Amino acid sequence: MYELKTKENDSSVMAFIETVENPKKREDAYKLVDIFTEATGYKAKMWGASIIGFGAYHYKYESGHEGDAPLVGFSPRKAKISLYFATGDKKRAELLKDFGKHTTGKACVYINKVADIDVDVLKALIHQSVAFLSETYPDQ
Repeated sequence: MYELKTKENDSSVMAFIETVENPKKREDAYKLVDIFTEATGYKAKMWGASIIGFGAYHYKYESGHEGDAPLVGFSPRKAKISLYFATGDKKRAELLKDFGKHTTGKACVYINKVADIDVDVLKALIHQSVAFLSETYPDQ
C-alpha cells in the first residue's frame, strides 16, 4: 500500500527556515509564518522535510486512498516560494486575479517574494482554503 511521505513531524520550523540559503527568502519565510499563523490560528508545523503547514485534515478518496495533509502551507524552495491552498474551490481562481505576481501549478501557487503579492488577498486565500477543506472534510 502507498505510504504518504509528507507527514506532520516534530522538526523545528525555525531551524528549517534558518537553513534557507537566500537571506531575502529566509526573511519572507518568517513573514509567511506570521501571516499564516494569524490567518489560521494554527501553529506552524513541519510536514515532511520542507513544507511548513498549518492545521490538518484527513481526506479519503473514492479510490480508497486516504491520508492527512495541512489545511494550508508553504515551502521556501530554491527557485520560488510554493504556497499550498485547496484546489477544488472555484473561489481560488477569482482571488488569484488580484493576488499579484505569481504562477500556478497543479496544486501550488508560486511566488518569488512576498513584496510581489497582496497580503490581504493571501489572507483571503488562506481563509477560503481552510473553510473549503473544513466543509469538504468535516470529520476533523
